[in-house]
Amino acid sequence: MFVSNHKLSKISKNRPVIKWLLRHTTQMCELQRICYGELPGAPRTLAVEKSLKLSKNANIKTLLIYLNDLADQCAFTNQAKRKIVKEAIENVLVTKKINPAAHPDFSKSFGKCIELIWGYRQLCVECEELRRTPYDADNPDHELLLLKLWNLLMPYEPLDARVTKQWQHIGFQGDDPKTDFRGMGILGLENLVYFAQEYPSAATHVLSHSTHPRYGYAFAIVGINLTSMALKLLRDGSAKTHIYNSSKGFPTIRAFHQFYSYLFYEFDGFWIDSKPSNMMEFSCIQEKFENSIRMALADTSMIFRINISVDNV
Repeated sequence: MFVSNHKLSKISKNRPVIKWLLRHTTQMCELQRICYGELPGAPRTLAVEKSLKLSKNANIKTLLIYLNDLADQCAFTNQAKRKIVKEAIENVLVTKKINPAAHPDFSKSFGKCIELIWGYRQLCVECEELRRTPYDADNPDHELLLLKLWNLLMPYEPLDARVTKQWQHIGFQGDDPKTDFRGMGILGLENLVYFAQEYPSAATHVLSHSTHPRYGYAFAIVGINLTSMALKLLRDGSAKTHIYNSSKGFPTIRAFHQFYSYLFYEFDGFWIDSKPSNMMEFSCIQEKFENSIRMALADTSMIFRINISVDNV
């Protein structure tokens, strides 16, 4: 249904009045009503996030600045996050005059939302740091990770040398893969390795499609492009639906790798179904694929899972 800007503005202006009426009617603040009334995961967490952002309470505003700064500094470590979350819950309980004895479930539900909201924010920072870390051929950890990718995808074909045309068998452009990671840095490599290691059947399935005589594509290069797409969806908040629904606790880099793995597997099927005449259609098909993912993520109940289906394409 279409709602005019005038009506939206009117609703926004009346929000404090509506909140006051609901509080006195239900004897609960907006955060309580959300935690009790919305389904766990994305529906509840997105509603809590919106409520906190719109709050005009000085204590809440100060709390948000504090939590944002901690996430931006990646201060939510395993040792510190429990204390941080506990302090944030206590702050809200006092500010909103919520009796924890009378509402024992609120602290648990609200605390989970705090973990998801600021875990997601910290995840964005961590992914960006990996993206900005260039592949370094003089770094033994980077070299080992690259070799691991080869061994996972081509276990029965040993590399003849570090620089070799064999890399093109798994979709790199030239004889030395290091140049292909420029845009996405070490994040692109970590994504590829995670997909190949954690979903070996899916990765093998996708790699076999990439060598198709008619619809083939460069596996590694497409994978790095999908890292860029996954990162864009993470940055603009579209990925919140999936990550809020799929994360049982504080989202970590693993959550991003899993999201990426789903995108790679699904893009492969999307590409084959599109029956492209050549690689010149890649940008157009990727744009359509991204739009389909965004539409799916608009459903707050959405959660992505890889379902392996072997075909003869």
